[in-house]
Amino acid sequence: MRPDDPTDEHWVDPEIIRPYVVTRGRTQPAHGKFDLISMAVAVGPPPGPDAGLDPEHHRILQLCREPKSVAEIAAHLDLPAGTIRVLLGDLFDRELVSAQEPQSEVDMHDMKMYRAVLDGLRSL
Repeated sequence: MRPDDPTDEHWVDPEIIRPYVVTRGRTQPAHGKFDLISMAVAVGPPPGPDAGLDPEHHRILQLCREPKSVAEIAAHLDLPAGTIRVLLGDLFDRELVSAQEPQSEVDMHDMKMYRAVLDGLRSL
């Protein structure tokens, strides 16, 4: 059988292997939570090729010249959100990105915010 044959008992879907390899088997970022709606933005000048970053890290930094959510980054790079969280954690640890977490639920109980959302929906 060929190694790329899905009927082979040792065959593994490349869609699973790539994220595993990109994150070196890690499933969680070392620091930060990075919800799907967390916003990330690159800070400082882009690192050079000798910075020890993977191509995916460089692509994230390029995308995040303007603030992007974890979901947007995942869609642009065609990688799972969990993989993006790990990579953002790497960049955050190196102080190459800044992240803004969504507001806590305590702030979500503000009636002004709900009215603004309702007004926005009504205007559609």
